Amino acid sequence: MTPIVPFTAPRPPLTRRVTARAATTAARLLACLPPRRIVAVLRLIRHGSVPATHVQALRARNDIVATSKRCAGRYCLQRSLATTLLCRMRGTWPRWCTGVRTPPFSAHAWVEAEGQHIGEPADTVTYQVILAVSHPLVDLEATT
Repeated sequence: MTPIVPFTAPRPPLTRRVTARAATTAARLLACLPPRRIVAVLRLIRHGSVPATHVQALRARNDIVATSKRCAGRYCLQRSLATTLLCRMRGTWPRWCTGVRTPPFSAHAWVEAEGQHIGEPADTVTYQVILAVSHPLVDLEATT
């Protein structure tokens, strides 16, 4: 499997690397949980945040990719969780998603902000969303 990340992000300053490392560590632990627990944890910690902009989410993803070789590779679940957690540490919340596509079968996890996939290849739009945790305000706007 080839890495999903098409570029290497520039190395962020030390303070951003420290928080990115904390987010990747927490994401690695969170990724070991069953999907329903991951969703429950994400729904719990999203409270008190504001919806992330595309720029904020992309900056968080770039910091994660530049800080963690694991997240810069094929570990999309950990990368998406780390990006989401880092956004939350900065007071924002993107839409965290997992999905599948066929044929051939493939699963993927990613983040979105302002209706756009963040740092993902163009074919990510072919995935059918199975699980998603959005900001509560974004959920309200979608239902009205």
